[in-house]
Amino acid sequence: MASVAARRVLRDRVRANRAASAQRRTVAQAARRVRTGARSLVTHIIATGADRKTVEGVADALRTVAKKKGIKGRRARIRRSFNGARNIVKTVYRYTRAQVAQIAAQYKPRKPEYKAVRAALIAA
Repeated sequence: MASVAARRVLRDRVRANRAASAQRRTVAQAARRVRTGARSLVTHIIATGADRKTVEGVADALRTVAKKKGIKGRRARIRRSFNGARNIVKTVYRYTRAQVAQIAAQYKPRKPEYKAVRAALIAA
């Protein structure tokens, strides 16, 4: 029975290591993309290393601040497919690092994790 427990421990450790390395890879890719050009607000926030829930909350708030302050990103057209059925053309906005820093400077979050993301966006 010891071998069953040992295999379970090893399997759990491998699963945890795989998840951690996937998270590190995602952050590194987003950081590289942000350095090379204008990207979406979500990509900028992912580059700070925030978790998924924090990314969603901060992105919504930053979009609102950008709209209020009149900061417009570069327009881009993307095609979204739903189960391969149809392609819908959607307009999205991409922001440079300077624009994101300007938006983040106007953003006044209350949650501590949102404040940490704001500081990272301003510093970038």
